Amino acid sequence: MSQYDVLCIGNAIVDIIAQADEAFLLEHGIIKAAMNLIDADRANLLYDRMGPAIETSGGSAGNTAAGIASLGGRAAFFGKVAEDTLGNIYYHDIRAQGVAFDTKPLVGSPPTARSMIFVTPDGERSMNTYLGACVELGPEDVEPEKAKGSLVTYFEGYLWDPPRAKDAIRLTAELAHAAGREVSMTLSDSFCVDRYRDEFLDLMRSGAVDIVFANTHEIKSLYQTSSFEAAVDAIRKDCKLAAVTRSEKGSLIVCGNETIEIDAIPVEEIVDTTGAGDLYAAGFLYGYTNGRSLKECGDLGSLAAGLVIQQIGPRPRQNLRLEAEKAGLL
Repeated sequence: MSQYDVLCIGNAIVDIIAQADEAFLLEHGIIKAAMNLIDADRANLLYDRMGPAIETSGGSAGNTAAGIASLGGRAAFFGKVAEDTLGNIYYHDIRAQGVAFDTKPLVGSPPTARSMIFVTPDGERSMNTYLGACVELGPEDVEPEKAKGSLVTYFEGYLWDPPRAKDAIRLTAELAHAAGREVSMTLSDSFCVDRYRDEFLDLMRSGAVDIVFANTHEIKSLYQTSSFEAAVDAIRKDCKLAAVTRSEKGSLIVCGNETIEIDAIPVEEIVDTTGAGDLYAAGFLYGYTNGRSLKECGDLGSLAAGLVIQQIGPRPRQNLRLEAEKAGLL
């Protein structure tokens, strides 16, 4: 018997979300629709200059864990916060959402990570992230029983930025595979892919990663091609299973010679795209670890992603299980 459906590993970040216009991004040199790593001074500057903001626990894999829990799944999380105010907020939020989170907090500096997220009128989010305590996540934070007792381990590509986290992920993957489990990753961001392309491809081709999540920009960046079709053909050969999101075009699920097209759900208004990919992965992995067909997994992912982009913030405010039942998916 598995202890958890999905173990998520990621940067434990408190999101600080504010509306902004294109001129603000230009004035402050912010790359639109990307995750920009910043230092403490830059974090303080942007915080001082941003408008009214909402603070919420975030981080890509943490959002996925919260989504799985909202669907009724058994989710666990590895991530590092500091023993400070934002760290306490993070601990409270993720546990209150039903996720098992027991990573020991860091005592002293650096402080808990935070990401200043600027949402433009078109719903695009531009993230400016100070990693803080996240860089201290290491092999000593791996809980072997959770690694061996989770059907799928899922980690974010962003974790390839803090160096010790790589060792934690590799150790967790070894434990998971030794127990007959599977390992998945999200490519996270096209700029992240540019930084670690060779390492990501090696993870896939060596069998360290079984399942890959990506969006259109990320998969084309991974294979350095402008052709989406060529990128899909390439990833088909490099991993057991891939799910590629395409915004309003839905998503593609690629497994061997099989290709399954998934429709996006109707969306009345795009408010904030923060967390769309994270919640897609949540829906997909919930379905996958509960024996659903790949088509059903994709439909659950599409539903979760479509709901989260109609609100501010990356974690579902609705009970996703109830929403899935209403849609006839559960």
